[in-house]
Amino acid sequence: MKIIIPGASGQVGTVLARHFHAAGHQVIVVSRRVHSAPWRVLQWDGQSLGPWAKELEGAEVLINLAGRIVNCRYNYKNRCEIWASRSRSVRILGKALEQLALPPRVWLQAGTATIYEHRFDAPNDEFTGIIGGTEDNSPDKWRFSIDVARAWEGEFQLIEVPKTRKVILRSAMTMSPDRGGVFDYLLWLVRVGLGGAAGSGKQYISWIHDVDFIRAIEFLLENESLSGPVNLASPNPLPNAEFMEALRKVWGRRFALPVQEWMLEIGALFLQTESELVMKSRRVIPGRLLDAGFKFEFSNWPQAAQNLCDRWKAGA
Repeated sequence: MKIIIPGASGQVGTVLARHFHAAGHQVIVVSRRVHSAPWRVLQWDGQSLGPWAKELEGAEVLINLAGRIVNCRYNYKNRCEIWASRSRSVRILGKALEQLALPPRVWLQAGTATIYEHRFDAPNDEFTGIIGGTEDNSPDKWRFSIDVARAWEGEFQLIEVPKTRKVILRSAMTMSPDRGGVFDYLLWLVRVGLGGAAGSGKQYISWIHDVDFIRAIEFLLENESLSGPVNLASPNPLPNAEFMEALRKVWGRRFALPVQEWMLEIGALFLQTESELVMKSRRVIPGRLLDAGFKFEFSNWPQAAQNLCDRWKAGA
C-alpha cells in the first residue's frame, strides 16, 4: 500500500511509519521539517497546497497526525498554534482530496480521548460516553483542550469526500519504549523515586500498548464498516495510583514519593506544561473496536508494563 502520513515526526507517527515501512509498504511522511528517515519525507506548511498533494493521487491510505504538541503551557501563543495547526491541516487535506480523481480509500484522522468528560463514576465509550467541557468538577482552563478536540473533529466532519471512508482516532496515551515518549517519562519518574500517586491518585489513566495501537490501525484499515469516532484505548483503564504501583512493581521499586497537587502545579510550570495532562481523569474504553471483534494482545497494564520495560531495557 501507499500510505501518506502528515505529521509523523512525533512518537506515534514514528511508531506507525516504522511499522508500515518494515512491512514493505510505501510510506510517505509529510512534515514541516524535512529530516532523514528510512521512508520519504516531503515538506509542507500544514495550510497550503504544494507538491506533497500530488502524492495523494492513487494512495490507498491517509493518516493525518498533524498538530502542534499539547505538552506546553496554554498561553495565548501556544493556544493559537495548537488550534490552528489542527484545523488548518484538516482543511487543506480535504481541499487536496477534492481535486483527486483517485483519492485514498480511507482517511484516519487523529483525535484525542481527552474529548470526554473528566469523570470517575463510569467509563466513556463511543455510544454512551459524555463529551466534556461543561462538567463542574474541573478547572476552566481544562476546557481549552476539549474545545480544541471538538473543533478538530468538527472540521473533519464538515469535509465531504464521497470516495473516502473517514475515521476519527480518539486515542489514549500510546505507550511505546521509544526514548522521549510518555512511557519513557513515566518510567523515569519510577527510576528516580518519584513514581508515586499524582494528587489523589484516583484519576483514571487511559492507555494503549504500541503493539495494539498498530494492530488497531490495521484493523480499521481492513474493516470498511467502521467510520466516524473510534476510541483507541485499552479496555482496562486504571486509577493513577494503581497504574504507577504496577509500573513500580514491574521495575522492581517498592516505594516512591507521592506527588501532591500543589507540587504538580509547580512542576508543570517549571517543565512548561500543564497539570491537566496528569490530573484529568480519562476513563475511556474501546466500545466500537470490541464490538467489531478486535482482540487486544495487551489489555491489562501489568502485562503491558512488563513488555515495555523489557523492551526499554533492551534499547538502553
